[in-house]
Amino acid sequence: MKIRVNDSERELAASTLAEALEALGFRDAVVATALNGEFVAATARAATPLKDGDAVEIVAPMQGG
Repeated sequence: MKIRVNDSERELAASTLAEALEALGFRDAVVATALNGEFVAATARAATPLKDGDAVEIVAPMQGG
């Protein structure tokens, strides 16, 4: 299926947000996620289905001083 990940179109064979993160190399990364503009908690990713055309945002936390 084709989805947009951080504004780049990607072709993934993933049916859930958790599977997409794993396929993109974010399996154990500490990141925040949104699906179609709505925040998705880490605990809900495995139960969050993806469909063709969805927009996924992945944001890593930044440390500052």
